[in-house]
Amino acid sequence: MHAIRKDSVSLIAVAEHEEGQRLDNYLIKILKGVPKSHIHRIIRAGEVRLNKKRCKPDNRIQAGDTVRIPPIRIAEKQRSSESQAAPAREFDIVYEDDALLVINKPSGVAVHGGSGVSFGVIEQIRRARPEARYLELVHRLDKDTSGLLMIAKKRSALVKLHEAIRNDHPKKIYLALGVGRLPNDRFHVKLPLFKYTGAQGEKMVRVSEDGQSAHTIFRVLNRFSDGLLHQVGLSDLTFVEATLKTGRTHQIRVHLQSQDCPIAGDERYGDYQANKRLQKLGLKRMFLHASELHLAHPLTGEKLILKAPLPQELAQFVLMLENQEKAV
Repeated sequence: MHAIRKDSVSLIAVAEHEEGQRLDNYLIKILKGVPKSHIHRIIRAGEVRLNKKRCKPDNRIQAGDTVRIPPIRIAEKQRSSESQAAPAREFDIVYEDDALLVINKPSGVAVHGGSGVSFGVIEQIRRARPEARYLELVHRLDKDTSGLLMIAKKRSALVKLHEAIRNDHPKKIYLALGVGRLPNDRFHVKLPLFKYTGAQGEKMVRVSEDGQSAHTIFRVLNRFSDGLLHQVGLSDLTFVEATLKTGRTHQIRVHLQSQDCPIAGDERYGDYQANKRLQKLGLKRMFLHASELHLAHPLTGEKLILKAPLPQELAQFVLMLENQEKAV
C-alpha cells in the first residue's frame, strides 16, 4: 500500500508489477476515493510529475519511474472500514503459479464488492495474502454462479489474458440445468444481448438487435421427465453443457431463457413457480457452474486445461434425477 501524505508532497516509486499502466489509471488506484476529474486536474496543472517532468494522463509508467503527487486527502476512513469488512479467506485452488491463480468459486459469493455488497472474492483473497503485491480479477462470474475464476498475480499476465478474452479465448465451458425441453441435442444460439437497468436498479440483459453479438454452443447431456418431477408440477428438465464463444454479461442465462428453457433456480431470468417447486426437491441455488477453462498460459504459452467438478449439492441433485429416471 502506498503512503500518500495529505500535508506534503509524496514521491512514489513505480514497482515492476505496476508498469505499463496509464498514469491516470495508476493514480486512480492508489488515490482511493479521489474523483477522476480531480486527478486529471492536478495532472494538467503540472502538480503531478513523472521523473520530475510534466506529464499527461495517458503517459505509460515504467518500473523505477518516480511519480510526484501533491498533498492530497484520500478517503482513509472509507478504505480502512472496507478492509475491515472483508474477512480473510482462501478458496479452493485449481491452479497457481507466480503469474496466475485460478480458484473454484462457491455459489453465493460476489467476485468483488459494490452494488450493495461490501466485499467479494478479490477483497477476501487480498486480505488473506497481505504480502501479495498484485491481485486483480481477470474476468467475472455472477454471484450465484460457481466455478473457475481467474485472478492475475502480475499486470503482464492480466494484459495478456484480457487480450485473449477480446479474441474470444480462453475456451469456457459451463454446466447448467434448464427448466423445459430443448428440441436438439446440439445447437448454436447467436442472439445479440443488450444491457439495461431494471426497475430495482439491478443489472439486466435482454435479447435485442441493439445489443452486442453473443454466441453460445449448447450440448444436451441428459433429459429428465419422470414421475418425481410430475409430483411437484414440473414436466421437463434438461442438463446441458454450454460453451461460450463470446463472454457477454448473463449470456448463458439469457440465451437459455430465449429457448424457453431458463436455468433452474435463476431468480432473475427463471420461472418463479418452477423454482419454488425445485426447492421442494432440494435445489436451493441457481444451477450454473463454470466447469472448464482451456487457455494458453499468459506468460509461457503452455496449454492449460483446468476443471472444477460440479459442487456436491448440484452433483447430488443430478444423481437424484438420474436414479429416478432409472426407477421409472
